Formats: sequence, structure tokens, C-alpha cells
Amino acid sequence: MAGSLLAHKGQRILNLSFDELFLVLDGIFDCCTNRKTASTGDEMLAPSSHLLQKRQEAIEVHSAMKLQREDFECSLCTLQGRKDKLKQKEEHMKDFQQKFDNFLKDNEAKRCRVMRKVNQERELTNQKQADLLALQEEMKSLVKERDKLMKRVEKNAIYLRFLDKVVQASPQSINNQASEAPSQFQEVRQLKSCYYSLKLMSEDLLQITQQNQESIEKSWAQLVHFTKQGNDTILHYNNTLSQLQSQLDKAREEGMIWVTRESRWVHIQNTAAKKTLLLGTIKMATLNLYQSVCKRAKDTGDAPIAPEDTLQQLEKIQSFLSDLISMWEEVSRSHLLLPGHR
Repeated sequence: MAGSLLAHKGQRILNLSFDELFLVLDGIFDCCTNRKTASTGDEMLAPSSHLLQKRQEAIEVHSAMKLQREDFECSLCTLQGRKDKLKQKEEHMKDFQQKFDNFLKDNEAKRCRVMRKVNQERELTNQKQADLLALQEEMKSLVKERDKLMKRVEKNAIYLRFLDKVVQASPQSINNQASEAPSQFQEVRQLKSCYYSLKLMSEDLLQITQQNQESIEKSWAQLVHFTKQGNDTILHYNNTLSQLQSQLDKAREEGMIWVTRESRWVHIQNTAAKKTLLLGTIKMATLNLYQSVCKRAKDTGDAPIAPEDTLQQLEKIQSFLSDLISMWEEVSRSHLLLPGHR
């Protein structure tokens, strides 16, 4: 513990500069001097002796610290060498661990591939076994179907023999009746072909007969429909003709009424024309009077009246005549009041 503290303090002293170190040594020397002065009492040293003593003590302390620093540097070099070795060992261990991890990963990948392959082969084996069982079942069903068909062939062999007898017993063709030719059908296949041809011909004839019957029924229905439609059309036209005749009679009656109304309308138009002419004459006369009044009347500052406003013109003329009559009455009254007319 003391060695570690000393090493720590020595490291701190080595990190100081020369001036700082000198100040520290001065402080140490002061402490030592104070202690020495306290122990010796009133004994006093000369300043030069005191300075020499401090320098001697500083040299001794510096030598001791130099030795301690060398020891410390040796320890640091040793520790650095051990640290480098430990780092190399650590790198080696990391490489070894990486290789070991890679080895484990490769083994795990190989194991997974092997397991996958085993599982695939197991699934393929199970699939093949299932396919084999399905094929065995299918083979059993095919064998059963074959046995059933064989039984059916044996059962229907009687029809083949019957057809052979029919072929042998078939009559000769019409062209070969005089010669000693064989029968008309040489094989059962020819008989079957003739049968199917006759069957198809019969079906075609039956279909044609049904189509003709349907066509006849359709034509008959169309005839009935057209006959009924023609009768309905004739009846409709008769009704329309009677309605048009009644409308014609009514139109003639209304025509007579309209002739009467037209004559009345002509009379009204003539009367209206006369009254319009009279109204125009009145408006012209009123306008002339209004213009005369405007010329004779004094300027009153009123706005002029439009030529079309006859009522305003009449009011203006009436106002002018009223003023004129009142003026005439005043003149007559004043004339009567004169001395020569009493």
C-alpha cells in the first residue's frame, strides 16, 4: 500500500515542471527548517548557510526521485511488455475463438443440411409408399373392372352369334340375284353400319316431319291471328270514320259561329279605327293648344311636357285658361270700378 502511494506521488511529481518542482522542494525545506528551528530553540543560521543547506537537500531529494523515477520507468516497461504479451495472447485467443465459432457454424450447417436431406428422403419415401398403395388400390379396381367386362363380354356373346346368323341369312343384293353370289352382308360390321344408317335416316325423317308439323301449326296460328287482326282493323276504321263524320258536322257548326264572330270583329276593328283617328285628332289639337299656351304663357321654370303625354298637356292648358279667366275677371272688375263707368 505504501509502495503504491509512493509510486502514485512519484508519478505526480514527474508530471510537474521544473519550476513547480522547485517550489515544492522549497516548501519541503521550509517545513524541515521550521521543525529544526523549533527543536533547536533560538538557534539561527546565516542566509548563505540556509541556502546551501536547501540546495543540498534539493540535490539529495532530486537524486532520490531520479532513482525512484528510473525504478518506476523500469516497472512501466515491464508492465508494458506484459501488457503487449497479454494483448498478443488475447488476439490469438480471439482468432482461435473465431475459428472455433466458424467450425461450430460449419458443423451446424452440415448437420442442418443432413437433417433436411434425411427429412426430404423420409418424405419422399412416405410419398412413394402412399403412391404405391394408391397404385395397388387402382390395380385392384382395374382387375375388378376387367373381370366385370369379361363377364359382360361372355354374357353378350349370344348377340354376336345372333348377328352372325343374321349376316348368313341376309338376302342377296338386287344386282346379284341371278348369280351365285354370297349374301348381302359379309360381316357384322356391315350390318351394324346399315342399321345405324337406317336409324339415322329414320331420326332425320322424324325430325323433318315434326318440323313440318310445327311449321303448319305456326302458319295456321298466323292465319288466325292475321284474320282477327284484319277484322279488328276494319272495326277500328269504321269507328274512326263515324268519329270523323261527327267531328266534321261539329266543325261546320263552329265554322258558322266563327263567320258571325269574324263579321263582328271586322265591325269592331272599323269602329276602333275611327276612334283611333278621332283620338289622334284630339291629341294633335291638344298638342297645338299646348304649344300655343307655352308660347303665350310666361316662363314658369317648369320642365317641358313630352308630346305623347296628352293628359299633362290638358292639365297645363286648363291651368292656363283658369289663370286667364281669373285675370279677365279682375280686369273687368277694375274697369267697372273706374269713375266713367258708374
